[in-house]
Amino acid sequence: MKLKNLFQSDTRPPGDPFAREEQDGCCGQHAFCQKDLLLKAAGHPVEYYDDEELDVFKNLASDAYTEQEVEQFAEVLHTMLETDVPGWILSLQLRGIELPDALKDEVLMRLV
Repeated sequence: MKLKNLFQSDTRPPGDPFAREEQDGCCGQHAFCQKDLLLKAAGHPVEYYDDEELDVFKNLASDAYTEQEVEQFAEVLHTMLETDVPGWILSLQLRGIELPDALKDEVLMRLV
């Protein structure tokens, strides 16, 4: 038996894209299931992609980067294999580093 969070409402109609998903299912909103990626990463050390210098951006908002800081992220992104991009994004998330807004569309295109 699943207990529902009393503070969340289930009153949205079926098929509503903003309806809350079941706790054990994937939301379907991402190219890769975020829940699956985080579960795979649990208990494993964070993998770096020759990007240790990005750790200084921990807890910085995605819209707060300067143009030069965005370039640091872009340099890492443009030198990695396409197959490494999902792992890199997961690595950034686990390290508390937000991807700059200026690169989000490009990363999304690489994930599709």
